[in-house]
Amino acid sequence: MTDLGDFSDFDGDDPDSSSDAGGGEQAGSVAGNGRSARADPVSETESATAASSADGDGVDADRDDRDDRDDSSTDVTGGAGATDDGDDLQFDDYDADPVGDERGLGAIAVSQGLRVSEDSDRTALRAFVTAGNRERVRLGKYLVVPYPDDELLFCRIVGLEYAQEFQADDATEIHARRAMRRPADEFEERDFKFMAELEPIAVLFSDDGDLKRRMVDRVPKPQATVGEATDATQIKTGLKIPEAGVFLGHLSVGGEKVRTAARPPTIDYRLNDDYTDGDPLVFRHTLVAGGTGSGKTHASKNILRQYLSEERSYEMDDGREVQTAVVQFDPQDEYAQMHDDNPDMDDETARRYEREGIAHGGHDDTVALVPKMAGSSYPGANHRAEQLEFTVPFSMARDLPWLVAGSSLNDNQYPALIELLNRFFRDYGDAGTYKQFLQYLDDPALKEELHESGRVHEATFDAVKRRVRGVPSGVFDQDARPITELDHQLVRPGGLTVVPTYHLSSSRAKELFVLAVSALLIDDKLSNDPSSDRIKETPLVLGMDEAHNFLTDADSVQAQKVIQKFTEAAKQGRKERLGLFLITQDPQDIADPVFKQVNTKVVLNLGDEDAIKSVNIPPNLEDKVPYMEKGQMVVYSPDNSDPVELTGLSTCVTRHGD
Repeated sequence: MTDLGDFSDFDGDDPDSSSDAGGGEQAGSVAGNGRSARADPVSETESATAASSADGDGVDADRDDRDDRDDSSTDVTGGAGATDDGDDLQFDDYDADPVGDERGLGAIAVSQGLRVSEDSDRTALRAFVTAGNRERVRLGKYLVVPYPDDELLFCRIVGLEYAQEFQADDATEIHARRAMRRPADEFEERDFKFMAELEPIAVLFSDDGDLKRRMVDRVPKPQATVGEATDATQIKTGLKIPEAGVFLGHLSVGGEKVRTAARPPTIDYRLNDDYTDGDPLVFRHTLVAGGTGSGKTHASKNILRQYLSEERSYEMDDGREVQTAVVQFDPQDEYAQMHDDNPDMDDETARRYEREGIAHGGHDDTVALVPKMAGSSYPGANHRAEQLEFTVPFSMARDLPWLVAGSSLNDNQYPALIELLNRFFRDYGDAGTYKQFLQYLDDPALKEELHESGRVHEATFDAVKRRVRGVPSGVFDQDARPITELDHQLVRPGGLTVVPTYHLSSSRAKELFVLAVSALLIDDKLSNDPSSDRIKETPLVLGMDEAHNFLTDADSVQAQKVIQKFTEAAKQGRKERLGLFLITQDPQDIADPVFKQVNTKVVLNLGDEDAIKSVNIPPNLEDKVPYMEKGQMVVYSPDNSDPVELTGLSTCVTRHGD
């Protein structure tokens, strides 16, 4: 026995246990307050029956009164009467759907700040994306946010994140194991916030009925609706894409074409091609960069074909409108195929190109101007274009001495070469040949004369002689028409001239032919007293595939002279209607003075980090380059539009491939 009672063992079945001293009172207290677990439980029904027998009819009457009151009561919802069984409770359904139609993807949120700033790092613009729209949202997607006065903020998604809707730590063992057992499709979007970080691009506004854009100078209202940009005019205005010009591809995000409600639903991207906002961008030069298999030749054919359209012409200084001529150097014998229709293009694709104003089909005015070299022959079996052979006359070395300089003449040897060439052409005239020049250098009397006069040291003379003999044999003065007499075949308004070099036996020979023809074109374009009025007075696109092989930076005098000539061409191209169209898989190897003059960069898949860095495109697009599929491209043309991602035409507009 303690102060709290007797906790000794007892037999709950022993009727005498309650007759212990004070036992009846204590047992009643325990039964009333704690219902000792050691006692046998007595059901409430049995207790009620026993009470009924003891109290008789009076108790029955009380129960009847309670039943009557229960029958007259109703459930808390005002509906059907409640029953004693909780499982049978019934509640009326109410329509809890919100009134009105939802628009857009979500709304501007202010929980973490709402700010636009001239400093992009201080801009804070975030949107909450509703559960039903989250699967449609991707990085790079273009959005619009309305202002109260009908202006629009045009922006794009630059970040996406999930955040906790409720305060909870889900980085725990129990949460992880529960998630591992749960089917993937049981994820509940409403349990989390889905936030999109936005980059403001421009404010769109109406000016006398025309949609225009200006820099971002105002902040949107909290809870303003955020919607997907689906109007082609809004998107083009927001990105400053011209309505007309040279077609490059269709606007895309993450490799998927941007779709609108218009017909066609895609958004065409074009390069400015008139004089409204300055010179046409074709004369401010283009670079197409892409690795092997990226589709750069396919894309280049599509672009060059647009310049050959009958509707495309440019105004010259005398007021004449003249069609563009294209001269394309072709190391893989692919561009002469532009003469032929693409057999893989079906009628539906052709009609679609016509509706979108895309020039397509083989170009009849295509000529393969074939370099003739002793010991090499050009098969030309993969196209039906006209073929015409030419040779490089040695007389071109009078004005272009670096053609015979080789690649290793230094600053002392180059003046000596010029001295020897001047003396040779003074004695032989323009009819002098490369073979005669070699014989000329074999004259010991000439060597002695120049050495004694101090004009050319004998060691320098020997060094120049070795370099000149290093020129591949069979390049100069072959049995074909000189290129200097073929200016009308080389440059034709609206015509495509392809110079194939695939059949040439050495890289040095290829380099010599390409540089000889390109120098001829550039010199006449830039000269105030040109040898060919045809070249001078015709708008010209000079295309060069594998440009890194010809325009690389080097220490040799020859390389310096070549780079100097092309740099001058790039600088004066706008005035002289000369556009460089450079195609390469190694853009980092193109000489910086030339590269800096390029305005439009078309970048396809590149796997080399140095190559990607060299094209100098915005970081958000730079990161996409290694992952782009064939035909996907980034276009960076500051004088045309904001940087964008495009998808090129899957079906080439001319013949392409074997």
